[in-house]
Amino acid sequence: MAAPDPNWAEQVTAIATAVGAIGLLGAIVAAVFAGQQVVEARQSRQAVLAAEFFRRWDEADLVETRRLVGQFHSKEELAAAFSRFIAENSVEAFVLYRELDYFEQLAALEHEGAFDFNLIQLMLGRTLIDRWEMWQPSLAAMPGGAASYPLFGALVDKMRVYVAPSG
Repeated sequence: MAAPDPNWAEQVTAIATAVGAIGLLGAIVAAVFAGQQVVEARQSRQAVLAAEFFRRWDEADLVETRRLVGQFHSKEELAAAFSRFIAENSVEAFVLYRELDYFEQLAALEHEGAFDFNLIQLMLGRTLIDRWEMWQPSLAAMPGGAASYPLFGALVDKMRVYVAPSG
């Protein structure tokens, strides 16, 4: 025996259900697309910020700092000079602070999620650790010690988990 033909109310309900399902599917697709757009926008923003930040490393002020640091033959010699510069309130002290401030700012950006840790690892990795170790005697000798740059130290601790020790 054949099923009876659906009446107009059943037909309208079926059509409305189908339209609702299509609308729901469209909303889900739109939400997924919007989520992807947010991720892509965040990645683009981080890439621009990273390019700007890492470009600063090669600007005149930080090159001057690295040149001054490079004049010292050991981290102990750097620490002695840095302590003297701080005591004398000399321009050289402020030139040297630039690098410490640079890495503290980088660490703050990573801490707040503005920088992806993996990007820092790829771009700096071992260099970040080496620079921290080079500055250790200087930090120990300055007022406030390493606690003056807590985020830099925390970022280095985090980096050490992912970077092999130098040998």
